[in-house]
Amino acid sequence: MRLDKFIAENTGLTRSQAAKVLKNGLVTVNDEIVKSGSVKITKQDQICYEGEPLEWMEEGQYFMLYKPQGYICSNDDGEYPTVYQFFDYPLMTKLHTAGRLDVDTTGLVLLTDDGKWSHRATSPKHHCEKTYLVTLADPVEDFYAEKLAEGILLRGEKEPCLPAQLEIIDDYNVNLTISEGRYHQVKRMFAALGNKVEALHRWRIGDVVLDETLEEGEFRPLTDEEIGSF
Repeated sequence: MRLDKFIAENTGLTRSQAAKVLKNGLVTVNDEIVKSGSVKITKQDQICYEGEPLEWMEEGQYFMLYKPQGYICSNDDGEYPTVYQFFDYPLMTKLHTAGRLDVDTTGLVLLTDDGKWSHRATSPKHHCEKTYLVTLADPVEDFYAEKLAEGILLRGEKEPCLPAQLEIIDDYNVNLTISEGRYHQVKRMFAALGNKVEALHRWRIGDVVLDETLEEGEFRPLTDEEIGSF
């Protein structure tokens, strides 16, 4: 890895800022000042910035996050904060989300640095089930469960959704389990039924269930069993 890239990822500096601190002699590699960002380094090298060692992050990181409302599951768009802000450097620069939630949706988000793993978790051919707690604007109608089980045809789509499972909690709240990830799918499904989603909370992806001990904005590493479920 290039030294300037390593400095940027492990400190939160931009690449141009990393170049400046290198030029100012603030970085050492194996106790020697190095000013060129193009120098190649490996895990065997000891890198220090302003005298403080920077550690290499081990590959194979897997987390669940309780996403609050108002955060996006992508890089900064200038309007909303991102879920990566809950992690410190260098972790926040290494992780990506395995699937996304809309900015106004809360709940379970999986993050990893393992691209193959996230592909298994999100690939449409695997039909990974996801369960949402849905709060509706109008009371649940008796025909909803049957229509959802048959497969709802969304506006603008040519093929209906795969069958979905509805569990009624009360007049306005349901658990909905789907096995696809179409754009705004849950909201569009209930719109097709003549209702409106007021709040949406994802609490399960496959065999991974949102940890009840987590508060909004908190995360924890996945267990080996959870990792192996995908």
